[in-house]
Amino acid sequence: MPEFGLDALAVPAGARRIEFVSDLHLSAELPRTQAAFLSWLANSQADLLVILGDLFEAWIGDDAADDAPLPAILSALQHASARRPVAVMRGNRDFLLGEAFFQRSGCTPLADPCVLEAFGQRVLLSHGDALCLADTAYQRFRAEVRQSAWQAAFLARPRAERQAIASGLRAASLASQAGRAVETYADPDPALATDWLRQARATVLVHGHTHRPGDEQRTEGWTRRVLSDWDLDQAQRAEVLAWTAQGWQRLALPTDGRWAG
Repeated sequence: MPEFGLDALAVPAGARRIEFVSDLHLSAELPRTQAAFLSWLANSQADLLVILGDLFEAWIGDDAADDAPLPAILSALQHASARRPVAVMRGNRDFLLGEAFFQRSGCTPLADPCVLEAFGQRVLLSHGDALCLADTAYQRFRAEVRQSAWQAAFLARPRAERQAIASGLRAASLASQAGRAVETYADPDPALATDWLRQARATVLVHGHTHRPGDEQRTEGWTRRVLSDWDLDQAQRAEVLAWTAQGWQRLALPTDGRWAG
């Protein structure tokens, strides 16, 4: 069970706008999606940028950070974080993001979950995968790969071997999803999410992972805001969730992927 109250994301003094994204799954195979992400980083006028997991399709270790297209992404993150905080949470695809990544990018690491308080409201942030209890096979896998011993053993393997393992896991994931209706994918367990929010003393849960963007007012008395995944190469889907004192707003990227702020 997560321990709340220990990890909170600081909001810059006088902040007027916060923007959230997740599930970009950046890779060399998605050049248009990457270009849109770089445009958002360069042109967003928000005072705080929050990336809630799966920024990358796979992260096999910080020692692979010079493999294309990662240098361009890390450089853009560094420039963006020099202007205002950019916070990054590890997801189920990039849970191996390490200290060297955060030092090089200038980004702030986020615990999962963590609390964010702004505009008179307390919000709980999570990638969302830990809440999807119905996906039992994944939860077993997650429990294994989040152990420090497993990660140390994996990172000790040659890079080529790690890349092959990551590619194999991705192929297996795609095969399991083939022909499967989106509605059958696991969703956060309501009872567990309610318990998390109670412990965090929060009234809003913001998460990604499920690739089913939308807002839901729960009968338990809290609101769920699900982030969009990004795919501008095989589909036209990319969205930023903005939060200001006036409320929440979903902003779709233009079809050319250029973010106007």
